[in-house]
Amino acid sequence: MTPEQLSALVRSVVAGAVERGALAVPVPDDVVVERPRNPEHGDYATTVALKLAKAAGRPPREVAELLAADLREQPGVARVDVAGPGFLNITFTQGALGQIAIDAVAAGEAYGRTDANASLKVNLEFVSANPTGPVTLGSTRWAAVGDALGRLLTATGAQVSREYYFNDAGSQIDRFAGSLLAAAAGRPTPEDGYAGDYVGDIAAQVVAAEPGVRDLPEAEQQERFRVRGVELMFAEIKSSLADFGVVFDTYFSEATLHESGALQKAIDTLRERGHVYEADGATWLRTTTFGDDKDRPLVKSDGDYTYFAADCAYYQDKRARGFDRVLIMLGADHAGYVGRYKALVAALGDDPAVNLEILLGQLVNLVKDGETVRMSKRKGNFVLLGDLTEAVGADAARYALARASVDQQIDLDLDLWSRQSSDNPVFYVQYAHARISSLLRGAAELGIALGPADDVDATALAHPRETDLLRAIAEFPRVVTAAAELRAPHRVARYLEELAGTYHRFYDSCRVLPRGDEESTPTTVARLWLCAATATVLRNGLTVLGVHAPERM
Repeated sequence: MTPEQLSALVRSVVAGAVERGALAVPVPDDVVVERPRNPEHGDYATTVALKLAKAAGRPPREVAELLAADLREQPGVARVDVAGPGFLNITFTQGALGQIAIDAVAAGEAYGRTDANASLKVNLEFVSANPTGPVTLGSTRWAAVGDALGRLLTATGAQVSREYYFNDAGSQIDRFAGSLLAAAAGRPTPEDGYAGDYVGDIAAQVVAAEPGVRDLPEAEQQERFRVRGVELMFAEIKSSLADFGVVFDTYFSEATLHESGALQKAIDTLRERGHVYEADGATWLRTTTFGDDKDRPLVKSDGDYTYFAADCAYYQDKRARGFDRVLIMLGADHAGYVGRYKALVAALGDDPAVNLEILLGQLVNLVKDGETVRMSKRKGNFVLLGDLTEAVGADAARYALARASVDQQIDLDLDLWSRQSSDNPVFYVQYAHARISSLLRGAAELGIALGPADDVDATALAHPRETDLLRAIAEFPRVVTAAAELRAPHRVARYLEELAGTYHRFYDSCRVLPRGDEESTPTTVARLWLCAATATVLRNGLTVLGVHAPERM
């Protein structure tokens, strides 16, 4: 019996008491059950009696005793104790607890999935780095966390579209084109241009693709370097992200907003709503009406649209595509962006608390031998995605970046994450999965199969280390739901490490396979199911993080 099943059972008991007139209270939509810190207090506990007591007009312990009496009659419940002011401590029968392993194996890839966010349609925008350089370490963190969050939301029933906003318009693209042209001509990088060996690489690729480009007039050369250079740079970005296991559903071009007239349409909408005014030759959005610290320009005095105007049009486009939640992931250096974006959402008639969500993430430092390092072989003040994966591998990089809360700065120790030992968290988790895979192969070689679920003696799983592992497996759906709700993939990583540790302790205490001439017993088969259930959860959890679950290491 999982926590979700127990929660539903307690709720049904409350509903039954209300229906027969024993309790006069509204039936709660959900009943919270939690694992007690002390295992002697049962498998799970709930405070539902305390929460119902006021509405019932009765002492909490009296309500608890009433519910306890009904719960004791339910299948799978071995004992119910009333503790303290009215806590209900519930202990499962051994068979009900053992059934968790059978259910997990039977569910397979679906174990841990819920419908908690089934009504949510999310546009999840992350990375969105300008196509003026390779993917840096900061963007790599968002790639790992954003992709994991998309997987989490999908696992809880949400419809998720991963989107990369491709900034292919504006002054930064002009500066990039100028830098490429200078590199091709052998001139120094412009003062406001982009430096780095990659600029020369891209420039050489443009010349190779268009041999006559250097014979064109200067303005035409710059345009060709702009178009072709951005195309090549973004192809490299997409390729490096794909190698990292991150592929977007949509790559949205900012230039299309300009070409389609979407910016002016957005401004017209805002003007119709009474939030646009003219001043100093420019067009402004009155964002201070909605809590921003100052009004924001939409059109500059020279007639050019601002980036903020593109933001307005882009948000309006997302909503027109049917997304009810726009979720954007940004670095902490964009904190000032939050207030103005909330204001534009409100100005367009939406509720920022419902339709918008912005996550801010802190920086990542690479550390080796206790010192911060810069590893890039390409000249420039950045570390690249490829540098990190080359140093520790894609799995370790993804796990390390998703393992910490996004509001926490990371010092990523290259020595630790490249180490093949149990103090490397991803190795520790992956090794647990590989260890179980090896055990299951060994069972097959001995002719011992899991067999039909109906033939498993779930009551055989009675050792304290077995019950610890069963309780841990039962928690996985709740971990996934909470991690999605809190936008916290790191909760899955920390859970997996705890699960791996619980499995290793079980394995050290409970022999699974027979030795020598010993015969297989019902306990042998039950323990194989428990091992297979653990592997299922480890595999599903690693998949949520975009990390492989190896069968051999």
